[in-house]
This record gives sequence, C-alpha cells and structure tokens, in this order.
Amino acid sequence: MNMIDIISKKRDGQALSQAEIQYWVDAMVADQVPDYQSSALLMAIYINGFNEQETSDLTLAMAHSGDVVDLSSIAGKIADKHSTGGVGDKTSLVLTPLVAACGGKVAKMSGKGLGHTGGTIDKLAAIPGFSTSLDSQRFIQQVNDINCAIIEQTANLVPADKILYALRDVTATVSAVPLIASSIMSKKLASGADTILLDVKYGDGAFMATKEAAIELAETMISIGNNNNRDTRAIISSMEQPLGYSIGNALEVKEAIDTLRDEGPEDLRELCVEAASIMLVQSKVHDDIESAKAHVEEVLASHQALEKFKEMIQAQDGDPSVVDFISKFPKSNLRSAVLAPQSGYIAKIHAQNLGMAAVALGAGRQVKDDPINYGVGIVLTVKVGDPINKDDALCIVYHDEPIEDAFLEQVMHDFEISDKPVAASPLIETILD
Repeated sequence: MNMIDIISKKRDGQALSQAEIQYWVDAMVADQVPDYQSSALLMAIYINGFNEQETSDLTLAMAHSGDVVDLSSIAGKIADKHSTGGVGDKTSLVLTPLVAACGGKVAKMSGKGLGHTGGTIDKLAAIPGFSTSLDSQRFIQQVNDINCAIIEQTANLVPADKILYALRDVTATVSAVPLIASSIMSKKLASGADTILLDVKYGDGAFMATKEAAIELAETMISIGNNNNRDTRAIISSMEQPLGYSIGNALEVKEAIDTLRDEGPEDLRELCVEAASIMLVQSKVHDDIESAKAHVEEVLASHQALEKFKEMIQAQDGDPSVVDFISKFPKSNLRSAVLAPQSGYIAKIHAQNLGMAAVALGAGRQVKDDPINYGVGIVLTVKVGDPINKDDALCIVYHDEPIEDAFLEQVMHDFEISDKPVAASPLIETILD
C-alpha cells in the first residue's frame, strides 16, 4: 500500500477502503507522508467527495490517532454539545450549568478561538483564576460531584485533525462537507461523551453559508454519531446576526451570567432553552421535550443554573464572586459609540465583519499564538428589525487603544438600515435527530 495509489484511486473517483484511509492517517501522524501528498489527496476528496462509509472510516481513524478519553467512571449518561461557530456564541457557558442544574451530566472539552469566531476556553479565561487545564482524574471527579466541567482539549486529542486542518486551510479545501464532518465528529468521539448535540449554524457569521449546506453537514455528522452508538441530534440555527448583543470574552461571559439570571437576550435564551431540553432528553433525565423544557424554565427562574455556574467556577479555581460583582472582570479603558447615519429599521447586521472588528481590537486571534485582550469587544444596542433614529447608537466599541474614525465608520457600515420595517428571520430553522 502506498500514497500514490491511494491518491490516484480517489482522483479517479473511486471509494477508498477502510485500510487505505487508516494507512494514510497513521502515516501522516507518524510524519511519514509529505504534506504535498496529503494535500493532493485532500483536493481529490474535495472534488470527488467521500461516501458515507469513507467519511465514517476517516472520522474513526482520526478519533483514534491520539488520546481517547474514557468517561466510563462518571455515573449516568454524559452529554456534550458542539457549535460549528459563530459571532457572540456563548451558549456553552449557559448550557453547561443549565443542564447540570437540571440533573444532566456535561463533561465538555473545548478549544480556543481563531478568526472571527470566539472560543469557549478564551471566554472562561476572562474569569479571574479559572483553570481549564484539569487532569483527567480531577475532570471526572468534578463531573461526578457537581455534574459539569469545561476543560481545554488535551494536546494529543485527535492530532490527525490538527495536521489536516492546517493543510485544508492553505489548499482551499476547508469547505468539503466530509472533511468538516470528520474534523468535528472525530473530536466528539474521542472526547468520550454518550450523547452529542450539534448546533450547526448558517449565514453571514457562520461556516456554512446557507441553511441547505448546514442541513447537509448536520445530517452527515448525525449519521457518523449514530453509527458509533452516540445519540446525535442537531439544531440548525441562523447566524445572520450575532447571537445576543455582546462580542468579546469578558463581555460575553457577563451576558451569559445575565442569561443564567434569566435576564439575558431573547435569542440567546431561546437557543439555550431548546438545546438544554434536547440534551436532557438525550441523557434520559426526561422522557420528552415538553417536560424537559418546563424543568429548564423552572431552573432558570429560580437561579439554580446561576448557582451551578458559581459552583463550576469555584471547582475550577476561579473567583465565583465575579457573578455578583462584574467589576472584577477585565475591562477596557475606552468606549466609543457607533452612531446611525439615518433613521429607519435595522435590515442586516454583518456578523462576520463585526467578529473580525473585535479581533482587530484584540478580542481574538488571527494566528494561534496571538495574545488575547479579555476586556475589549463590541456590544450591540440593536438587532435586526429594530427601529433606529439618526445618531442613535448602533453599538458600543470597548477598546484600550485610541481607534481611528475609519474603524468606527467601517463598523457603522456593518449595519444596514432600511426605510421600511424589516422582519428578522427565525433563529432556529429546524431540529434534526
């Protein structure tokens, strides 16, 4: 078996065997395949596709290319959730304590952000003292004790994905559905959870441009999960505008706390209630969505989920008093308002552009070694459909260094204003299982 034959076979549109895919992944991780051969195979996959079996075989080979987490010593079913990424997406910060407060178990491994989408680990790092580097014994014990933990992925979790993702990024093969699905699901399978809820986003600030593409990706990932004995379901949700109002690490944690206090943005609350209800059914805590949703609403209203978040912060060496004293969060030195150039109605908010503007302020990374400024970011004051008057604030920019008028003007153009009323599209398009 050799790489030239494998590349030729996929170039000619033939299906690769499990053994051929395994050979490629093993040799690649062992640094026995030059990048140009893996790149050639990636392009052949991009052009000719993978069938369901090939995609499943690649996912499993990647999942077992490094550490595989054993969560069998945690009592009950372990739930996990994954978002395909978006702007202002802080759902994991709400969902994890919310599901835990309802009796579910959430053992979550997350990553850092890169580009216009933020990372859960970066948001948690805005909490003074919070540690995301727990060893496996402490991680498992914490979930047994308080039902939840969020930690950073181990360095050797799915090393094949790190290699392939870097190559896909420079070979214009990032958008191939089988490669996206195997990248996401290999990490989920290696992380050890029993159930997986996928939040697959589409739109301006999402990885998938259209709802049709998001559904195709979700169906592929559900098939992989179910074929590997994981109850896998998906929410298809819109990222045509940022989720919630806040973009930036400490700002997003504060908004998550507001939501756990049952005072958060309507769209973030809607998504978290729906997702938590599904996760509770997957975990067998509830038999149906209706009873699960009633429980979630009760836990939010009573602030039990907020108290669970404090417990998680305390257990992971953070300062739980930040929940009640938000002045303890990192904060920016300066604020600048971006004003509406005319009256009308908010017709569109370019989420990806705003995400990149937050990165430019220091809230995110262009490359993996960039430092993070946890206090900066952007807070919207409007959502799609809202009326606006000339010179009203569209958003507030939180920054540490003086910014030029050209930056504020560009942010202003990320809000489109119509003379006529505009209806916002639904946040949740559909749910797949």
